[in-house]
Amino acid sequence: MTITNKIELIIFDCDGVLIDSEIISAQVLIEQLLPLGVEINMAYVQQHFLGCSFSSVKEKLDSAFNIQLANSFEEEYRIALLGKFSTGLKATQGITGLLPHLAIPFCLATSSSPTRTDRALNIVGLDRFFCGKVFTAAEVENGKPAPDLFLHAAKTMQVAPQHCLVIEDSVAGVSAAVAAGMQVIHYQGGLHMTEATSQAIATTYPETKIMRHWQDFLQLQPKLITTNTNKAQRRI
Repeated sequence: MTITNKIELIIFDCDGVLIDSEIISAQVLIEQLLPLGVEINMAYVQQHFLGCSFSSVKEKLDSAFNIQLANSFEEEYRIALLGKFSTGLKATQGITGLLPHLAIPFCLATSSSPTRTDRALNIVGLDRFFCGKVFTAAEVENGKPAPDLFLHAAKTMQVAPQHCLVIEDSVAGVSAAVAAGMQVIHYQGGLHMTEATSQAIATTYPETKIMRHWQDFLQLQPKLITTNTNKAQRRI
């Protein structure tokens, strides 16, 4: 979708956009599934699970491998994941320098759980930017690629969908933004980003703008940055 309407709200995805978490998350999932006889690799996770809620991941695993995960699996996965987060999680390069210079309201809409999201933001020091502005898949009936979460965030922030700009990294996330009638940028700066994911989005949504570094935001959306752009440029 071409960015044409006046933008009044930026909706950030979290994993793979604000924080470089996707590789860690995939590695933990792969390790947790191995004792259950399910062998998948990073490419499989990227293709099938990127941007999806955990409930969606469970459904896909059941369909592909005919396995019913125990009720305790999700909690065990999250405990292991948060342990890895505490030592290896980082914000995506440049985001900390950009956020203080945004000239319009912004929020976060993620497929992750509230506990995981809050902990991740705290670890990388981004929690101060999103106090009271975090929306998770737990708040809606259908997660991405359905538009529910983005529409919920926009309604709560009191902005019409067509005036929202979503920044996403996954096929599911971009699809959700388009379905919500919102403008979208595909962020490709996460360490997990593959050519396959980039190509899938480019093929399905050829008009989607691409951003490979947060510094590019200054060129794509200069009106959304405060007037002291030189300072923002240096910090990013």
